[in-house]
Amino acid sequence: MPPRKQGFSTKAVHAAIEPDPSTGTIMTPVHLTSTYVQQELGVNKGYEYARVSNPTRTVLEKNIAALEGGKEGLAFGSGMAAITTIFHLLKSGDHVVLSKNVYGGTYRLGKLVLNQFGLDFEFVDTTDVRNISYAIRPSTKMVFIETPTNPTMEITDLKAVAKIAKANKLVSIVDNTFASPYLQNPLALGIDIVVHSATKYLNGHSDMLGGLVILNDARLIERLRFLQKSIGGILSPFEAWLCLRGIKTLSVRMDRHCANAMEVALFLSRHRKVVKVNYPGLLKHPQHRLATQQMRGFGGMISFELGNLAK
Repeated sequence: MPPRKQGFSTKAVHAAIEPDPSTGTIMTPVHLTSTYVQQELGVNKGYEYARVSNPTRTVLEKNIAALEGGKEGLAFGSGMAAITTIFHLLKSGDHVVLSKNVYGGTYRLGKLVLNQFGLDFEFVDTTDVRNISYAIRPSTKMVFIETPTNPTMEITDLKAVAKIAKANKLVSIVDNTFASPYLQNPLALGIDIVVHSATKYLNGHSDMLGGLVILNDARLIERLRFLQKSIGGILSPFEAWLCLRGIKTLSVRMDRHCANAMEVALFLSRHRKVVKVNYPGLLKHPQHRLATQQMRGFGGMISFELGNLAK
């Protein structure tokens, strides 16, 4: 009888987790070292220098790759370190199309930092994917989507984005932070690269910063590994361990987040002083149907509007 396919919760606990060969330790140790013994020139046990790789970080990278259905994961010191490294795939003169309501740090990085190096960032309403097609130029190399967005909870059709990107030979990236891999897997929908702020749902304990990138394409993996080593915005071994600890309870936490968020959203939607509730789980949300098609739940984030400042 063939072995049963592991479910998400089992992968979260066990993917890439192996007993330490030297002690039999069940939990992944925190490998606090900067250098590794080299048996001879060019001969080692897979590790040369901690900026390049670290055993604790490797386990986290393999674990998140399993959860997102990717071939490889890369861990960074923050979500913005991860996004900055992704944008280093570009060169001066390249144009990027992004969701207009991306995380503020992503907007700041593009418009106030990287644009002075000749990169052109254009923000459009990607809830209508036709806006992506309208924005594409000969210099366009990348499309960057956040869905759901922070904090307006707008949803973008990821299959449609992937189709447009492939037709125009663009690298497609999705910030999957607010959904988490428990609720949404962009790679399975045709997206090239997934990025997370591990600081949020993945860690779940508000005691570390981190960023994660997951992908399948061998060429992009090789280039991002080189950039990770060269730029050096890596995740520390201890924070990698903290993230691994948090991921073990991700499915349990996300189920509760979704249930609680729906209760709060329903309450707010009935409140006489609330003008609008932004939550894709509500039937009146403009992308509710799309959310049901590409997500397995609606997440724990809600925003709402009270009209004007007087209210």
